[in-house]
Amino acid sequence: MNIESYVGVAAGICTSVSLLPQLIKIIREKKADNISWVMLFILIGGLGLWVWYGIIKNDLPIIITNSFSLLVNFLIIYFTYRYKSSNN
Repeated sequence: MNIESYVGVAAGICTSVSLLPQLIKIIREKKADNISWVMLFILIGGLGLWVWYGIIKNDLPIIITNSFSLLVNFLIIYFTYRYKSSNN
């Protein structure tokens, strides 16, 4: 791998784990106040496009890191809905 690949993988990892603290907080506290649905859906759209781009380019790091990010975002939506429903 060249330096360009290392930078790309590092960027993908940082992006992928960026919302993990939010997900962990939601799960631990069993509440999800002030989650921006618009931000989440825009982010999911962008991540989906990145996965598609990775597939077109046959770029496994892009596919893997953005697929993981999609999973984290879908889990945030799931737990936000679950805990908002149970608290009302």
